[in-house]
Amino acid sequence: MLNPSQATRSEPLRVLEEIKRQAVEQLGSLPDALYPGVEQALSMALQSGDVGPGHFEDQTCLRMLKQQNASLVMRYRQQLAKGFDDFRGLRVRARGDLPLGLIDDQHLAYHLDGQRMAESLQGRFDEPLQVMQGRLREMATSLGMPDAPNPIGPERLAGAFVETFREHETTENVRSLLFRLYEAELGRRMGDFYGRANALLAATGYGAAQSRGAAPQGRGGASPIRQDFTHDTVDAVPYRGPAGVENGTDTRGFTGDVGAMGGGDGGGGMADADLSDLRSMLRMWRQGSLAGGGAAAPSSQGASGAAPSRPQPARDRGLSNPRRELRIDEMLSVVSLLQPEPSDTFARALAGPGRLGEAIRDHLSDGARRIGVDPEQTRFSADEEDAIDLVALLFDSLFRTNSLQDRARRLYGRLVLPYVKVALTDEGLFVEREHPARKLLDAITEACEGNQGTTPQEKELLERAASVSQRVVAEYNEDVAVFELAHAELDSLLGQHRKRSSLQEDRLVKATLGRERLDKARETADEALTDRLRSTRLTQAVADFLAMPWRHHIVQTLLRDEDGSKREEAMKLGDALLEADKLAAENRGRELADHLLAIEPLVLRCLGSSGLDESAAQHGLAGLVRALATPDGPRRAQTAQPLAAGETVESGEERKLWLAGGTSTVGHDPHVAERMRGLAAGDWVRLTDIHGDIVSAKVAWISPMTSRYLLVNRRGLRVLVASAEELAVMEQDGRLVVGSERSAFDEAMRRVRERIDSATGTD
Repeated sequence: MLNPSQATRSEPLRVLEEIKRQAVEQLGSLPDALYPGVEQALSMALQSGDVGPGHFEDQTCLRMLKQQNASLVMRYRQQLAKGFDDFRGLRVRARGDLPLGLIDDQHLAYHLDGQRMAESLQGRFDEPLQVMQGRLREMATSLGMPDAPNPIGPERLAGAFVETFREHETTENVRSLLFRLYEAELGRRMGDFYGRANALLAATGYGAAQSRGAAPQGRGGASPIRQDFTHDTVDAVPYRGPAGVENGTDTRGFTGDVGAMGGGDGGGGMADADLSDLRSMLRMWRQGSLAGGGAAAPSSQGASGAAPSRPQPARDRGLSNPRRELRIDEMLSVVSLLQPEPSDTFARALAGPGRLGEAIRDHLSDGARRIGVDPEQTRFSADEEDAIDLVALLFDSLFRTNSLQDRARRLYGRLVLPYVKVALTDEGLFVEREHPARKLLDAITEACEGNQGTTPQEKELLERAASVSQRVVAEYNEDVAVFELAHAELDSLLGQHRKRSSLQEDRLVKATLGRERLDKARETADEALTDRLRSTRLTQAVADFLAMPWRHHIVQTLLRDEDGSKREEAMKLGDALLEADKLAAENRGRELADHLLAIEPLVLRCLGSSGLDESAAQHGLAGLVRALATPDGPRRAQTAQPLAAGETVESGEERKLWLAGGTSTVGHDPHVAERMRGLAAGDWVRLTDIHGDIVSAKVAWISPMTSRYLLVNRRGLRVLVASAEELAVMEQDGRLVVGSERSAFDEAMRRVRERIDSATGTD
């Protein structure tokens, strides 16, 4: 790869090749990025009923384009490359020329749409394009060539799209959607791309005098790359950032007066004063002003007992060293240089507490050396130190306080430098709840938390999270619209998972209620049986009938009888059988016969509820009559094992989720238990499971029968079923935290503040 800081005016072909490489790399996949948007538009039209007779043709057309996607992407890349051949005069005919002759209506429609799109983009990017044209004119002169069209101008990019698709028969609706999405996607990417191209041309000596924001010289004559232009794409997204931010970018860095920002807290984020106080404490810790310089670094383990790290006062801090501070533009140049490079350093640092901050500093120092800035002669400013520490603590806290698997480390490690850049340029990350970067981090955490990738849906969610993180790394250059688009892409898939989770949660609530009703019915049947068995001595046949068919009939009646009308009848059958046995013992045959005829329908109905057909039920009744026909048959006291005590209620795996049975017999603090009873459905808590992992859990349901709390994770899967007393015991043991923030970002920042408070000994 060409190093722009080493290129000279005598190397125009190498500079041109580098721009060509970047164009193909950053824009070459555009056709492939359009199909999801077309598919979504067609699907939304179908759902809203706003479709005409051509909807089937639209779907068929889209399917054919997707089948030929590989060849279309290759053709589009070739068209991009041909633009550079035209610039160098390697082709006789300009790419945009058409052969003489008649063209059909579809080709004409493509070219008219292409011209309209080129004019629109030219108006949006007129300023950087004018500067670029002057620089390219100097390059053409150095190549001994006449003026040539800009190989990456709007006309060229519109023409590449037209040449790629015009030979394919597309419906009018699909063609319109393709053009609209292509223009929108170009609008999102071209500001960044043109800025990089202009910076490269300026850094290699072409039109340097025109650069209104030329990068300052670093040590050794190296010129850190800056983006001369960042096009305003903020109108495409709802977020506009705090006051003083223009074009989605704020290069103020961390100034001392956070309250001067006009953004407020965005309806729920950290207050400006809180952030200012947090940074002040960070600086006091770094300077060692607390406890005689022995203040410990905030440990990301919280109460885990891990040994806290200590600041390194010499190399980066320069407390007694006249090293100059890195300027914000130099810092951003370093971060931009390192951002696209894969770094396993951060992923490894996330494996242990307190390592990420130093890993970031070491990596940035190495990057500064690569652009010619000597780390031994420079140091990070206090604002830059704040940004590094806050991002390091934020990511560390996210990873420690959420159930994130090892596979998520690379994903989070990839995002570290983009978020350092956001923290350097936009304090809204910490004070604006609707900040796009903040929303994206919440969405990624939601996608990864507790996700084992065991189902196709979970795997798809992990892959989408990885994809959007790669997009941020590849495209972010101080324009937060990249985060907004990445969040929208991930959130669309998360929406489907939330619906599945909601359905799973509803099923779980119904299953739990059904289980509790079954337990209650069995307990009632057990009590009824016990009362009757201990009241008299019975023949074995009557005792067996009461213990099995009759008790089962009681359970079924309680579960099915909503108004309770059948319950009394079922209970009376038990008493009637006791009466029959008494009549048989007293040898009162005629009365017994009349009694049995009277209760025959109830006995048959009871046997039927056990699954016996009419013939089997009659056979069971006959056996009972035969047993009662012998007055002097043996009678003795009977006992029965209760149904509710067996493993028939729940499987062993499910039983692990229940604690001490939901009673007040567990040792607990009554005041804490009373506070737990204040939990409502929808409240979030954090639990520490038996493996020591922290899990976010929501109160999904409170049982009207047992007052137990059903807690589920973000997948709608059951985490715990417990009583208020059991939850009180868990909190006393440090395994439960009530009042957890629903947003992962908010919760992580709250814990960061607590840890810094603990480390500095403040409240």
